[in-house]
Amino acid sequence: MSMEQLSMFGNQETYHPLASRMRPESLDGFVGQSHLLGEGKILRQLIAQDKIPSMIFWGPPGVGKTTLAGIIAHKTHAEFINFSAVTSGIKEIKEVMSQAEQSRHMGIKTVVFVDEIHRFNKAQQDAFLPYVEKGSIILIGATTENPSFEINSALLSRCQVFVLQALTTEDLFLLLKRTLKSEQGFGYLNVEISDDMIHMIAEFANGDARTALNVLEMAVTNGEISPDKTTVTLEVLRQCIGKRSLLYDKKGEEHYNLISALHKSMRNSDPDAAVYWLARMLEAGEDPLYVARRLVRYASEDIGMADSQALPLAVAAYQACHFLGMPECNVHLSHAVIYLSMAPKSNSAYKAYESAKLDAQNMLAEPVPLIIRNAPTKLMEQLHYGEGYIYAHATEEKLSRMQCLPDSLVGREYYQPTAEGKEAETKEKLMRIKEWKKLQ
Repeated sequence: MSMEQLSMFGNQETYHPLASRMRPESLDGFVGQSHLLGEGKILRQLIAQDKIPSMIFWGPPGVGKTTLAGIIAHKTHAEFINFSAVTSGIKEIKEVMSQAEQSRHMGIKTVVFVDEIHRFNKAQQDAFLPYVEKGSIILIGATTENPSFEINSALLSRCQVFVLQALTTEDLFLLLKRTLKSEQGFGYLNVEISDDMIHMIAEFANGDARTALNVLEMAVTNGEISPDKTTVTLEVLRQCIGKRSLLYDKKGEEHYNLISALHKSMRNSDPDAAVYWLARMLEAGEDPLYVARRLVRYASEDIGMADSQALPLAVAAYQACHFLGMPECNVHLSHAVIYLSMAPKSNSAYKAYESAKLDAQNMLAEPVPLIIRNAPTKLMEQLHYGEGYIYAHATEEKLSRMQCLPDSLVGREYYQPTAEGKEAETKEKLMRIKEWKKLQ
């Protein structure tokens, strides 16, 4: 091994993190975002034609927002200024804009990349406006937050928003494999690491390339060094990412076992068991938004009309997880899980849809009864569309005896209310309505 290679670990003055060394300089080396950068896709065409507008990249951390901005600047022969919204104020913005304006007069384009642009206040964001409008700069902002809420409408209207997606496990697996062979990565070390362990790192990174590369770097740095290779053992990997992560494959059997245990514990009104399984999932590294999505589904599937407040509570828990992330959002999920466990249970909404779905799939061409058809044209009126329609609001009972199901399905009863919780009131009301409709 050469002294230069050794210095990557030993000499802090010349050391560059693996994530920095592996930053690609062209689209050929860029991983992911095929919906934007695949052949014929809009962003790739804009880059190829050198018609880059000011843009906002919206996506989770570690998906290549900074890297892509740098590639664009390089491809379009523009100066690239990396600007942090965390450390910069209006003074710094104006200095950079002045520099860009001078470059423009010399025929040089400037790409100003603003990381975490949502952290700028309104005045700071407004400071970019005149320069974006004049074309002094091509602004590329990066944000993990919804730009509709976090970026001024005036600035947003002058930028095209591109949504970058979290990298897939397969994307990260390929990136790590490439890194192990690359001269910029660990190609010179002859690293011995199994595909299973690479896959574990990819799973652990949860869509974040920076995290994946940092973990790989830590594992290789602490590997067993011999004259002809560096070996990464399972024990080393455990120390780098934690044993808990290796025991929890988000696509494997344990993943589904635990979410099933949570669901069935809540269904059985057992809050202690439900919170335990929740903790098992979160502490093993599960995405809290995945758990929150399952709770939203559960709120209607297993509680439904018995307590219609369960659904907005579950949606609120999802939003809280989105705002805060782990570990702070664990209490919101615990709150929701306990509430859902103790709520009255009804699967009537689930069963109603499943029953109606069978008829809808098997009887796709059943005509809408004429009485409830819309009649926006004279011809439709002549064909008796809407003839005899009764506006329920105009009746004393707020009801009518109109037939709303197709002839072949008259008498079908998909919704079968239970007597649980608030649904007992709904059941009693529905019985009264049906009795009234029978009276001719």
